[in-house]
Amino acid sequence: MKTSAGTLLFRRSSAGLEVLIVKPSGLAARYGWSVPKGLPDPGESLEAAARRETIEETGVEAGALAELGHIDYVKSRKRVHAFYGEAPPGAEPRQTSWEIAEARFVPIEEARALLHVDQRPFI
Repeated sequence: MKTSAGTLLFRRSSAGLEVLIVKPSGLAARYGWSVPKGLPDPGESLEAAARRETIEETGVEAGALAELGHIDYVKSRKRVHAFYGEAPPGAEPRQTSWEIAEARFVPIEEARALLHVDQRPFI
């Protein structure tokens, strides 16, 4: 089973609770939006991989994180481990990788609708 790791960063705004999600580019876009995530490098911890992927995909450096748990994709043999935490003050996500078409904070209800169906339990 493939294993990946990502983050669910949140912030509070005048619109309420928002989370940082990314829209994959290319063919992966058909599966919907995602938490920033990716495969760990050899010897890299899941949390370190989640932090690295978040910076690589959004330009946002995560602060303190706690383990959120994992989900297994229904159709593919993939497990996604997630960590959550508050986004740093003033974080401005941007598309920083060819793998990502867009990165932004969205209200929690919008995230539930946009996220890949198998990742929705993270919300």
